[in-house]
Amino acid sequence: MLNLFGQWHLPFVLWPLLFWSGQSVGGDMNRVLCVVIIVLLVACGVLSLGLNHYRDNAITYKAQRDKKVRELELANATITDMQVRQRDVAALDAKYSRELADARAENETLRADVAAGRRSLRINATCPGPVREATGTARVDNATGPRLADTAERDYFTLRERLMTMQKQLEGAQEYIRTQCLN
Repeated sequence: MLNLFGQWHLPFVLWPLLFWSGQSVGGDMNRVLCVVIIVLLVACGVLSLGLNHYRDNAITYKAQRDKKVRELELANATITDMQVRQRDVAALDAKYSRELADARAENETLRADVAAGRRSLRINATCPGPVREATGTARVDNATGPRLADTAERDYFTLRERLMTMQKQLEGAQEYIRTQCLN
């Protein structure tokens, strides 16, 4: 190829090949220039390989970072969901604990009223066998109607309290299952 000045011009890359093959191009080539060109070409190749290596590493690290970011977002979403569920469960527990405390207080009030005589316990019962008519003078213990023995009365209130406790616990467990487990 001819350049603008009428001299032979070879592409930059082919000069070292011609120099080492023993041919000359329009005159003497400077050996130092060829060595410099070769060194520059090798340096460009090494830099290109290094750049490609670091580029591949950057792509790999970016993919790893993106994966960890997704895992972190999932973990944060799980933590947030667990916190919401804990607040809901705490609210359910407070609600049913309050209802249970109210039921126990009502039972204690009823027990105190019965003990003080403000209320009476009525039981629908029948007596087996014939009932004797009282003949003669009335005694003091005949002035009151039939009533439960003290132990039976205590047992009644204990049973009532345990039934209310069991009912509130069951309602709380059912509400927990409905709101937390089935969602």
